[in-house]
Amino acid sequence: MAMAMKRRVFLPSKQLLPRFITSSTASSSSSSSSPPAAAELPQTGRSCAPPVTGERALDLHDTEKLFASTPSGALLRSLVNLKIMAWEPVVDLRSAAARAVVVAALKATAYRHFCAGENVEEACKTLQGLWDDGLQGILDYGMEDAEDNAGCDANLAEFLKTVEMTSRLPISSVSFACVKITAICPVSLLERVSDLLRWEQKDPAAAAPWRRHQFPVLCDASPLYHTPSVPAPLTPAEERDLEQAHRRLAELCGRCADVNLPLLVDAEYTSVQPAIDYLAYDGAARFNRGPTPIVYTTVQAYLKDSKERLAMATAAAEKEGITMGFKLVRGAYMTREVKLATSLGVAPPIHRSIQETHRCYNTCALFMLEKAAHGGAAVVLATHNSRKVAAAKVDELRMGRGNERVQFAQLKGMAEGLSLGLRNAGFNVSKYLAFGQVDKVIPYLLRRAEENRGLLSASSMDRDLIWKELKRRLTDAVLEMIVLSLFLSLSILNVKSPTGPGP
Repeated sequence: MAMAMKRRVFLPSKQLLPRFITSSTASSSSSSSSPPAAAELPQTGRSCAPPVTGERALDLHDTEKLFASTPSGALLRSLVNLKIMAWEPVVDLRSAAARAVVVAALKATAYRHFCAGENVEEACKTLQGLWDDGLQGILDYGMEDAEDNAGCDANLAEFLKTVEMTSRLPISSVSFACVKITAICPVSLLERVSDLLRWEQKDPAAAAPWRRHQFPVLCDASPLYHTPSVPAPLTPAEERDLEQAHRRLAELCGRCADVNLPLLVDAEYTSVQPAIDYLAYDGAARFNRGPTPIVYTTVQAYLKDSKERLAMATAAAEKEGITMGFKLVRGAYMTREVKLATSLGVAPPIHRSIQETHRCYNTCALFMLEKAAHGGAAVVLATHNSRKVAAAKVDELRMGRGNERVQFAQLKGMAEGLSLGLRNAGFNVSKYLAFGQVDKVIPYLLRRAEENRGLLSASSMDRDLIWKELKRRLTDAVLEMIVLSLFLSLSILNVKSPTGPGP
């Protein structure tokens, strides 16, 4: 592997960006011989210590401070675009014709709000604007679901180009690169590998000969209904294709390691997720041997097995001396998962309510923060809801709000108030910058809208904050006009009033 490059330090003009502090704590190794049960994860009801003396409070109510660097025109555009994306006809697209009409409309409106541009050069310009406002960026090339090796190789070239471009940018302006395994490994192969991994979970004697590691990708609570019967083993051609997928991911991870840029591996739907985790853990086993992880995998808190799998994976990593990185998300395939499970007559793999998902998310977040505080892991809290529980936990553990092992993240154009509030309080905050050709990225966002309705409809908090600030500015402007009018009127009266002696 090439020697890591030194990236030059650059601070934004407004000095708003929290310091990207490198932790001096070494990676810890565990002597635990068995993975902890899900019940060992912390509960969210426990009290957290008050903020460390001198730390700024996480304030999401003072909109004047939150949006101090945002022009009124930008706030108004944000409000309009959030309204559009939360509108039910946009989210609930049934026909190709309706989708085509909406895509054309969104190209002129919401695309620029939620996306960073059509290519990596445009995305980097968008990122510079975030950097000036004290936020970091996660560059996400919006391509997924490759059908063959040629498509996978073409996508890999774009991912590598993105990483190469970040090496020319100011240090810490880019917090992560991002990859979808479905873009560098054919989806049909991911389905086959997932089937074999699920059958191995059912019958441990059916161990696959092509497995490179024994990291736990499934647990007793994992959904196995996708694979009702013994799947055929991989053919020699499929095994070669799997090696190709390993090679692509290793090449991307190696380039990220060269420029010291962590890589987020996105999660997908349960029919292919076991194979994605298998590939991602292989990358982690190779590149996460130092104190700071390069490869981050993703855990979706809406899945019932997420806590148990998270505990098992971290225990296995500690035993092997691997520093794990995890991105915690709510999950984006609720409609798809429920539809598939219902069609098979089984219970869906997701929690029954959003409240249960939130509780699971908080439990996983507190568990990972404990691990990060001891230097054995790192976590990205990708959430569009206020996570004061996590923020308070960072203070309780006295990790330092600028600790590089803890990052908050939101989509570009979403939860701006939360992003700015966390930034003002001193946390590391990144915006997810999806970029790519309009006809590729807009359908990607629409699928996320359709399959993750709660995300866009829950943007009401952000809309309320923006509307509150716009009303405040309008009120201030009206008051200024009234005061100015009174001043001018008095000035005119003074001019007309006789000042000299009378006749």
